[in-house]
Amino acid sequence: MTVTSSRSPINIRHLEKATVSTGKEGLISEGNSAYSWSRCVDELEWQLSKHGSLRNLYFYHQHLTAVFRNTMFGPEGRPQHCCAWLSVASSFPECASQVVPEEVAKFGRDAVLYVESLIESIMGGLEGLINILDSEGGFGSLEMQLLPEQAAVHLNHSSRHSFYPARSPGCASDFIMPGQESYPENSNSIKMLEAAMQRLTNLCSVLNDMEPICVLNHVFVLREYMRECIIGNFRKRLLAVLKTDGDLQRPSVLEKLIQRHISIVHLAEQHVSMDLTQDIREVLLKEAFCGPVSSLHMSNNLADTHAGSAVETVYNWYIENIIKDTSGAGVLFVPSHKCFKSRRHVGGHLAESMSNLDELQAFVRVFGGYGVDKVKRMIKEHIAALLNCIDTSLRSNHEALETFAGSLHSGDHIERETSIKLIVDLDTVIEFCTQAGQALAFDQVLAEAAGAVLEEGAPLIYSLFEGITRHVTEEIPEKLEVRRMKEVANNIGMVKDHDTELMRLIMQEVGGANDGSWNLLPYLLSTFMTSNIWNTTTFNVYTGGFNNNLHCMARCIAAVIAGSEYVRLEREHQPTQHSSNGHSGENVGSDTSKHLTATASVKSALQLFVKLATEVILDYGSENRSEIVPKLIFLDQLCEISPHIPRSTIEAHVPYGILRSVYSQYYGNSSSVLLSSAGASPRSSPAVSLGHASPALRQGHSMVDHSSYSKASSSHGQDLYDADERIIQSTDQRSRNGRRSGPLDYTLSNKLKSTDRSASGSSGPSPLSKFAVSRSGPILYK
Repeated sequence: MTVTSSRSPINIRHLEKATVSTGKEGLISEGNSAYSWSRCVDELEWQLSKHGSLRNLYFYHQHLTAVFRNTMFGPEGRPQHCCAWLSVASSFPECASQVVPEEVAKFGRDAVLYVESLIESIMGGLEGLINILDSEGGFGSLEMQLLPEQAAVHLNHSSRHSFYPARSPGCASDFIMPGQESYPENSNSIKMLEAAMQRLTNLCSVLNDMEPICVLNHVFVLREYMRECIIGNFRKRLLAVLKTDGDLQRPSVLEKLIQRHISIVHLAEQHVSMDLTQDIREVLLKEAFCGPVSSLHMSNNLADTHAGSAVETVYNWYIENIIKDTSGAGVLFVPSHKCFKSRRHVGGHLAESMSNLDELQAFVRVFGGYGVDKVKRMIKEHIAALLNCIDTSLRSNHEALETFAGSLHSGDHIERETSIKLIVDLDTVIEFCTQAGQALAFDQVLAEAAGAVLEEGAPLIYSLFEGITRHVTEEIPEKLEVRRMKEVANNIGMVKDHDTELMRLIMQEVGGANDGSWNLLPYLLSTFMTSNIWNTTTFNVYTGGFNNNLHCMARCIAAVIAGSEYVRLEREHQPTQHSSNGHSGENVGSDTSKHLTATASVKSALQLFVKLATEVILDYGSENRSEIVPKLIFLDQLCEISPHIPRSTIEAHVPYGILRSVYSQYYGNSSSVLLSSAGASPRSSPAVSLGHASPALRQGHSMVDHSSYSKASSSHGQDLYDADERIIQSTDQRSRNGRRSGPLDYTLSNKLKSTDRSASGSSGPSPLSKFAVSRSGPILYK
C-alpha cells in the first residue's frame, strides 16, 4: 500500500516516528529485519505485499487509537505525524474477502468510523491548542495594558505599602504586571507558548496540504474540517465571553477578548490557503443580525430575522437592567454626562461603566452597523408596546378626559377634581412614559456612538450622510426614500430632533394616533401633575435631572405630542398626494406650506400642554406647595428639550421671577465651582432671555389656547398659519439665543424689570395671586 504521494508530506517516516515512542521497534526497523531474513526468498515484493501490508492494521485498528492518542497528545508526540494514521484507513476495505459480501460492508463501515473518530480527535486537539493560546495564561499574559480595576489595585498597593515593602495584599497577586514575562523565572511559560504556537502552525500546515481520504464512497477533506473547527470554536468563544459569571461582559473587554482570538486565527491563517478572516466576519454578522435591514431593505419575509443571538443577549441585558431597572439598582439617566448611573452595582458592574459612550462605541465596533440596526429595531418594538399602553389609556378614559377638558374651559374646579379621580391607571401610564423616555435616551446615546465609529472608520460615508441630511427636503407626507434616508441619519445621530423623528417613525409603522381620542393627549398628559409621584421627586443639580427619571418622561411627552401631530397631518394629506397632476413648482410650494403648517400645529399642541399643566399645578399647589418646585422645573426642562417651543413658553403662565428664584435656591446651595459651571451649561441653566419677556410677546403666547388647538386639530386654516408664522419669525430666533444664558447671569435691575414686565403683562384674575415671591424663595412654605 502506498502511504504517500508526490503531493503529500506524509510518508513512511511519519509512521516510524509515530510508533517509536510506544516502546516497540519502528516500522522501518521491522521492515529491514524482514528484508535481511528473506534475502533467499524469491518474489520478495509479493511476499511483503501479502504479509507486511499496512492494510493488515485493520485487524488492530482499535489498538491504533491508543497509539494515535499518544502521537497527538503525548509529551513527545507531534500533531503533524498523527495525520499519517488517517491514510491507512483507505486500504481497510481491501482486507475483506470477496466471497463474503457482509465483510465488505462491515470493513468499510469500520474504516469510516475509524476515520471519523480520528478526525474528531484531531480537531479537538486543534481547538485545544487555540484555546490554550487564547487563555489568560497564554496570550493574555503578554498583554501590556491593565484594566482600570487592576490598575486601581496596584496603585492602592503601592501607596499603602510604600513604607512596608515586606507586606503585600493577597489581591495584588491575582494580577500580573506588564513585563513579568521578561523575568527568568517566567521563561518556562514563554517556552510553553512557543511550543503551542509551533504545534498549532505545524498541524494547520499538514491539514491544509493533506490529500482527501477516500473510503469507499466517502471522501474526507481535512482542510474543510479544519475550517469548520476554527470558525465553530470562534463562535463558541464569542458566546462564552459575552457573559461572565452570569452577567454581561463589558463591551470594551469583549472587544479586547475577540481581538485576541482573531489574532490567533490570523496566526493559523498564515499557514493555510483559506480566507479565515472572511469566515470570522460572517460569524460576527450572523450573531449580530440576519435578515433585511429595516431602514434599507423592503422585505415581507422576516423568517430569518430571529438570528443574532449575541446581539439579542446584549439588548435583553440593557433593556432589563438599564431601561426597566428590574434589579432595583436605582438607575438614572444623567443628561449632563449622557449616560446612565446607578446607586449600586447592576450585576457585576455599575450602570455608568456599561452605558457610557466609550462602551457603546466598543459594541458598535464589534457588531457593526447591522448589530446597531437590530438593537434599534428591538428598541422601537419596545417603545411601540409602551405607546400602545398610552393609546389604551386614551380610549378607556375618553369620557373622563372630555369632562376634564370641559372643566378647564369653564373653570369648574369641582368638576375638574371629579373627572381627574375618574381617570384610571394614571401612575401606570406615568411609569410607561418614563420608561419610554429612558429608551429614547439610550437610543440617542447609541446613535451618537454609531456616528462616532462611522466617522472614524468611514469618514467619506459619514460626510455623505451629513450633506444629505442638511439638504433633505421636508415634506408632508414624506416620500418613502426620504423616510428611509432620515431613519439612517437618525440611527447615526445626525438628526437634531432625535426623539421626535424616532417617535414619528414608530407611529408610522404601527399606525399610532389613528383616531380622535389622540386629540385629548395633552389633557391626559397634563393630569400627570396630580400624581403622588411628585411627593418624592427632587431635582439634582449635579446630574441635571430628577431622582426618579421624570426628566425622561419630559422627553417622552415632547416626542409623543410632536410625533402624533406629524402622523395625523400626514394621514390628512395622504389622499391629496395622488391627486397632483405633475406640476413640480406647485408641489414644492405646497409641500413647504404643509411642513410649516405641521410645525405650527406641533407648536400649538406643546404650548397647550404647558398651559394645561401649569393650570393644574397652580390649582393643586394650594394643598401641597412643596410639589410645585419640581413640577415647574419639569415644565422648564420640557421646553428646553423640545426644539418646537422656546423656553419662554412657560413665562406666559409663570412669572420669570419664580423660575429664577427656584433655580437660585438649588444652585445657591451648591459649590461655587458647580455654580460657575452651571451658568455655562444649557442643560443645567434654567433661565430664559429677558429680551422676549415683553407684555406684547407674553400676550402673543397666551393667544394659543384650547380653541386654537381645537381649530388646528380639525382644520389647519390660513389664519392659524399666519399667527404662528408671526410668532416663529419674531420670537424663535431670539429665544434660541436666550436658551444658552444662565440663570444667574442677570443683574438685580434686570430681575426687577422682568418682574415688572410679568406683572404688567398679566390680565384678569391669576391663580398666582395666592403665592408670594421673595428673594429667598419662590413660595412661602407652611
